[in-house]
Amino acid sequence: MRVVPRLCATTLIAVALAWPAQVARAVTLVRDAGMEHALTELARPVLNAAGLTPGQVRVLVIRDASLNAFVLDNRHIFIHSGMLLRMKDAAMLQSVIAHEAAHIANGHILRRGVNAGMAGTVTGLGIALAAVAAASGVGGAAAGLGMGMAGSAQRVFMSHTRAEESAADTSGLRYMARAGVPPKGFARVMEMFRGQEALSRGRQDPYARTHPLTRDRQRAIRAQIAALKGQTATADDSAEYWFARATGKLSAYLRAPGWTLPRAETSATSDIALMRQAVAYHKMPDPARAIAAADELAAMRPQDPFVHELRGQILLESRRIAPAVRAYQRAVDLAPGNAMIMAGLGRALLAADRPDAAREVLERARQRDFRNPRMLRDLATAHARLNETGMASLITAERYALVGRFEDAELNASRAEGLLPRGSSAWLRAQDVVSAAQAELDKRR
Repeated sequence: MRVVPRLCATTLIAVALAWPAQVARAVTLVRDAGMEHALTELARPVLNAAGLTPGQVRVLVIRDASLNAFVLDNRHIFIHSGMLLRMKDAAMLQSVIAHEAAHIANGHILRRGVNAGMAGTVTGLGIALAAVAAASGVGGAAAGLGMGMAGSAQRVFMSHTRAEESAADTSGLRYMARAGVPPKGFARVMEMFRGQEALSRGRQDPYARTHPLTRDRQRAIRAQIAALKGQTATADDSAEYWFARATGKLSAYLRAPGWTLPRAETSATSDIALMRQAVAYHKMPDPARAIAAADELAAMRPQDPFVHELRGQILLESRRIAPAVRAYQRAVDLAPGNAMIMAGLGRALLAADRPDAAREVLERARQRDFRNPRMLRDLATAHARLNETGMASLITAERYALVGRFEDAELNASRAEGLLPRGSSAWLRAQDVVSAAQAELDKRR
């Protein structure tokens, strides 16, 4: 049986997003540093216009062919891959971001969060923490994160009142105008859902169920767009580039190479075409062609950290360890604050049997984003190879807590307590994990 390699620079995870046990379903989150950077570039002007800090609100993609977008807290906007890949231009995506940002800026999330907290129980590490954690599974296996929220709480949390939707429409369009984004992008998104209100609830797209699309609401949106005609903007070339890059990379990840390769040449730019080809060849797998495409891409964009990260991922998974380390190091040099890129470098250093160097870079990654179980697994491995058993047990405990395996978390944290210097910061961290794990296990008894 041929094993398909893990997607380049991507981690796929399963998250149980607040569904009652009898209807729980896995939700896969697509994590990729380059794609998330592109989405950040698209979101930045809209978030600024909303008075939000772009660095504190992340746009993340859920692997789901249906059409939906939503917020669960004030730090993350989630968009289904099916919705993203159905969009035709940057303004459509930015209109969805603007609408969801309005829910955050208008305080709707706080009210929903209070209701959810009163009606059900969320794991001790929280909704956002679970939803953005990266997979620690091997060979495509994913970690299930149980949220434990009652069905009634889930409905309250995810429901959008008509008043909130109207307010988010008005605010979102105002943000778009302020950011110079063509407001007609919002109208084109609404067109995607024409006729949904006539379908039975079970046949509607999730977006139509959670964002009621009444005729009155659609008329109000058209009227507001018409009133903004004096503030309309034209498409921005930079936004269109980042949109094409995000959707091109996402489609290459999710679709078969046979679909991607014939379409790669029609990409908006030659570098996006090469990126899609590199991912497609790597998925086949055809290491020689994948590496050749990645090399050509790196020569074309030598200052792009996400290009070097992609190249490092392909090299590492093709067992070209030394050049993979160099590619990742170049990516880190160009984007020194990116935790996902640092995690990749740490993984490559482990493969090169350099656990001391891996430990250093992985610890820096953990300090910037501790919610990545794959990185935590690699960090624990580095500590174990250096015979630092107490730290290896602590990091393992934190990883298990992150993915909702609280019995394993308690076991490893208790072991770490006995191995670490009493009163040290690491020992205190172990105590925190023990306390959190015991509290969660008590709720389940």
